[in-house]
Amino acid sequence: MTAAPDDVGRADARRNRTKVLAAASRAFDEHGTDISLGAIARQAGVGAGTVYRHFPSKEILLEAVFVHQLDDLVDAARRWTARTEPVAAFFGFLLEVVDTSHGRKHACDALTTETSWPRPSLAASARRFRQALDELLRAAQQAGGVRADVSADDVAALTVGCATTWAAHRDRNGGSRMARLALESLRSSASVTEVRVFRDAPGTLHAAPRCEECGARLQSRSTGRPARYCGATCRQRARRRRLGPGSSTERGT
Repeated sequence: MTAAPDDVGRADARRNRTKVLAAASRAFDEHGTDISLGAIARQAGVGAGTVYRHFPSKEILLEAVFVHQLDDLVDAARRWTARTEPVAAFFGFLLEVVDTSHGRKHACDALTTETSWPRPSLAASARRFRQALDELLRAAQQAGGVRADVSADDVAALTVGCATTWAAHRDRNGGSRMARLALESLRSSASVTEVRVFRDAPGTLHAAPRCEECGARLQSRSTGRPARYCGATCRQRARRRRLGPGSSTERGT
């Protein structure tokens, strides 16, 4: 059965919009927000008219990029909630937020310096992100793994600080380690005594092994080498960090 021309046109429009958003996100990260819509169109492999049909101005395109990035993080929060216990989900999600924020300084600067933000679409995405963060935080606190006196505002501010610290560190691995150490301050005093924080931190080995990426409890093995990660996603994230910038490894979700 042949698809109707209108359906084909809408599918093409959706694909083009997705290509433009992806190209714009990379362009803003690499070149800042001064890059032209024409340059973004060339990176996306579409005509300038296609970009202008979807995004009549650079400000509208920048907002759409922010919305897309926030919505991706909301989806990530749901995945973390579905695949592991609350405390590991909370810390795994925060590490993912810091990781994906790496390299987005130009866009973040535009967001904080422009007085016209937030706009309606971005404000709605920010509320969805805040709700997802609230849910992860409450679940982790109820499980006893996160300090009870910490609010979502505290977590958001600390996460921004971690991303800034990571970006400013001359060594990517060192920046990652500093961000992880800062996030460990959110753990409750009871959970800190149980957790093996980092593989390279002397004197922190305990009886209950934990994933080196998200902190999830690992099942002990009676034979073979001890597990280091809870699954493929954390293993891939650790591998990307070892490879450093420019790695072609696909981003785990």
